[in-house]
Amino acid sequence: MPVVKNQNYVHPELLLGGHLQTIVPSLFRKVPRLPFERERISTPDGDFLDLDWLRRGSQNLVVISHGLEGNSQRPYMVGMADFFSQMGYDVLNWNFRGCSGELNLQPIFYHSGATYDLEIVVRHACKSYRNTFLIGFSLGGNLTLKFLGESDPEKYGIRKAVAISVPLDLGDSADKLSKPGNWLYSQRFLKTLKGKVIAKAKLFPDLLSTKGLDRISTLRGFDDRVTGPLHGFRNASHYYESCSSIRYLDQISVPVLILNALNDPFLSKSCFPEKLGRSLKNVFMEFPYFGGHVGFSPRQSGQPYWSEKRSFDFIHFD
Repeated sequence: MPVVKNQNYVHPELLLGGHLQTIVPSLFRKVPRLPFERERISTPDGDFLDLDWLRRGSQNLVVISHGLEGNSQRPYMVGMADFFSQMGYDVLNWNFRGCSGELNLQPIFYHSGATYDLEIVVRHACKSYRNTFLIGFSLGGNLTLKFLGESDPEKYGIRKAVAISVPLDLGDSADKLSKPGNWLYSQRFLKTLKGKVIAKAKLFPDLLSTKGLDRISTLRGFDDRVTGPLHGFRNASHYYESCSSIRYLDQISVPVLILNALNDPFLSKSCFPEKLGRSLKNVFMEFPYFGGHVGFSPRQSGQPYWSEKRSFDFIHFD
């Protein structure tokens, strides 16, 4: 499919550069209070997942997956849900294990390749709908693409998907996040991730240790010590290699849009695979010059975010 570098997205005049375009919407975006209905479902291994629904009686469902250390109620999740709900869709924002405000029950939590949980959610939700669509942000985008590449979307009535600000190459992106210019982001992630490990270690002392946890200073170091081994991988490199969605793109059988801003401070150069994109049958890649990471703020306050309008256009019209 064509790889498009376009300037359709015009950023607010005062938000210059990828960092401001990332930070300002993350910290200062105001979203409406929506009438979500929470549902808790059980997983086959004795754990639970918390789902937040917006129902309008539609036959079309959008399932939205959040990013690293996010949750179903982050502003970007609520904004996307609100936009699609206003357009007549039913919406399901779901929380990864341990992200809904309550520690999950098993020693494992979530990771970039945990498609078994996305499959549980989709299988549970799609039974009541004619058409299902997936949207994923950042880590949730990687999860969405990997799931589509390793499964049969038609089995669940999945018609299309959108992945926004997605780290297609997990290893390179983790290393970029650990560069000095991204120190604030990586430390913010590490603080909450380490907090979850400390809480889990109290429940599963034979499986998790906090010894030396305070000395881990990079996401790769955390994944090497915790995420990889806890979830069945040898180390961080094995985890990244196994779960990077770039390895699954050529196996995707439904139309998918990847929307990555070229000034995204989280994404490495390998997350803009133009050569690969031109050879793929079902994957569309758009790389706007601006937008930051999960940003795409509107030029005028109060307007929908550009990523929301573009996602809707792709799912509903393209």
